[in-house]
Amino acid sequence: MRSDRGQSAPLGLKIAAACGLLFLHLPILLIFVYAFTTEEKSFVWPPPGLTTQWFAVTWNRPDVWEALSLSIRVAAISTGIALVLGTLCAAAVSRTRFFGRETISLLVILPIALPGIITGIALRSAFALADIPFSFWTIVLGHATFCVVVVYNNAVARFRRTSGSMIEASMDLGADGFQTFRHVVLPNIATALLAGGMLAFALSFDEVIVTTFTAGQQQTVPIWMLEELIRPRQRPVTNVVAMVVVLVTLLPILLAYYLTRDGDQIAGSGK
Repeated sequence: MRSDRGQSAPLGLKIAAACGLLFLHLPILLIFVYAFTTEEKSFVWPPPGLTTQWFAVTWNRPDVWEALSLSIRVAAISTGIALVLGTLCAAAVSRTRFFGRETISLLVILPIALPGIITGIALRSAFALADIPFSFWTIVLGHATFCVVVVYNNAVARFRRTSGSMIEASMDLGADGFQTFRHVVLPNIATALLAGGMLAFALSFDEVIVTTFTAGQQQTVPIWMLEELIRPRQRPVTNVVAMVVVLVTLLPILLAYYLTRDGDQIAGSGK
């Protein structure tokens, strides 16, 4: 049988792929260019000049640091909550059989399937009914709703590829539940959890819609950027912050990809 690996793609397909990549990534490249422009009131192409002064301006603005600190803290705590709840849900759904299991699985992934505005309105209504004032923790709860889904999807896929006989063998050899989890289960799901946590952190860091409904007067980085865009001066500062957002969200996604691309290799499955 002849292999297709050595065959070159048609020229038309290559052109279409290149156009698709440009369509997706050219706007991001423009953000990087406008972070160095000397024009501070509007976006002019080509830029009239290039400068690095906006990096110093951004560094010395306290509102940028406050927004960045809030986003990092929210993303970190939301990811921690998601890792615990997502892993427990994945273990229950994948390792046991009970009535309504598929319904529970659907309900777990529903928050990320629904439009963000629906989730935001639902959370805002719930907080109002419970008379919960908007605070740091309302943002965390809002972000945790979809962060759990990311961790759950990664963990449940890995659980289903992990042989149950390994856990049974561990228990037969006298290991208790904690020892079995530490020495058998955790090594098999560790990369999936790490990848899910990184993706959850990236999603939380740049979330806008749900944050709008749960933040009150607080400003995370994306909310800060939206408000800065309507100001007539120092618009390149917004692009400098956007560069930081791109890097903060891109690196975890790349690491998650490299951690899960060999996900079929299960620890302890070799002969």
